[in-house]
Amino acid sequence: MSDIVKTATREAYGKALVELGGINKNVVVLDADLAEATKTIMFKKAFPDRFFDCGIAECNLIGVAAGLSTTGFTVFASSFAMFAAGRAFEQIRNTVAYPKLNVKIAATHGGISVGEDGASHQCCEDFALMRSIPGMVIINPADDIESRQAVFAAAEYEGPVYLRFGRLPVPRIFDGSYKFEIGKGVTLKKGGDVTIIATGLMVGAALEAAETLQNEGVSAAVINMPTLKPIDRDTIVEAAKKTSLIITVEEHNIIGGLGSAVAEVVCESAPVPVLRVGVNDVFGKSGPALELLDIYGLNAANIVEKVKEGIKIKG
Repeated sequence: MSDIVKTATREAYGKALVELGGINKNVVVLDADLAEATKTIMFKKAFPDRFFDCGIAECNLIGVAAGLSTTGFTVFASSFAMFAAGRAFEQIRNTVAYPKLNVKIAATHGGISVGEDGASHQCCEDFALMRSIPGMVIINPADDIESRQAVFAAAEYEGPVYLRFGRLPVPRIFDGSYKFEIGKGVTLKKGGDVTIIATGLMVGAALEAAETLQNEGVSAAVINMPTLKPIDRDTIVEAAKKTSLIITVEEHNIIGGLGSAVAEVVCESAPVPVLRVGVNDVFGKSGPALELLDIYGLNAANIVEKVKEGIKIKG
């Protein structure tokens, strides 16, 4: 993992849209008066005739996206996660997912790391909301390289997709050899004592925690899980059987997100202890993003402590 190259995944999203738009003339992009923040402004400048600003009206945004998709367009509809997943939930459920339309909801500013915008904008419930919708694919990339590939994969996939991108610059995890695939987890580090399964912004922290644990004599495997639905059941079951202890790590409420998805698989197929690192069922608050991550325990140090707690339970 490089600690030099840092890019917000929303930046990678904007660049990927421009690249995709140059290849696929059927791609159109919609936004809700937040193009500068979501970085869809890049697509607007490159392809103004295929960009539509729907204003601060997220429910209408999704309705327009649904309509355009029925005419053969591949539609990316963007807003902040709180408004895309939260405010427009009914429209996503009934107008996009129910008829299985080819709409990609690309939500930026997910999680606590939104920072100073505070609890009203810090969406830590979007995975839970989207996981509850039948047929919805959920992708949460870890860095700029995975983000680019996720955008292309979403465009190729026929049906509804929810992508989450972040505001905070994050370290690059992958190199040019990486190949993203919907529904597949990626083992970044092998280990025999515990498996840390992380997604999105928290993948870097998981790798840092694994290095600390290794220095303390604990062998920790690290798995990047960019797709929360469909979840990679085979990789989870294999990890559970190998290490008999799983720690999940996410920038999301511990209820309904990655931790819940992994626990469901483990309970059904390979029962072992599953401990969750995430936002502990509370709202966020305003503050600098990095400070908030520490306040809410979304860091390597807390992952290490959770692993030690799990090892005691494991015996």
